[in-house]
Amino acid sequence: MKDMVIDTDADILGGTPVFRGTTVPVRILIEHLEAGNRLDDFLESYPTVSRRQVVEVLEQAKAVLTGNSDGAAA
Repeated sequence: MKDMVIDTDADILGGTPVFRGTTVPVRILIEHLEAGNRLDDFLESYPTVSRRQVVEVLEQAKAVLTGNSDGAAA
């Protein structure tokens, strides 16, 4: 089972999904990518988030969007 990399806790930003162990909302990553920013720029701006966490979030999103949420390769 993969580590959970997203946390939702009512005591952290009112339950906004954040990268586990940080107060960085996952939506910030999406906004950075939508704006055309590089992943490295995001990681430099938010050093409490690891590359592994970002990759895992993106893999989870891909699995959900492609209907492959069982974790198997598409």
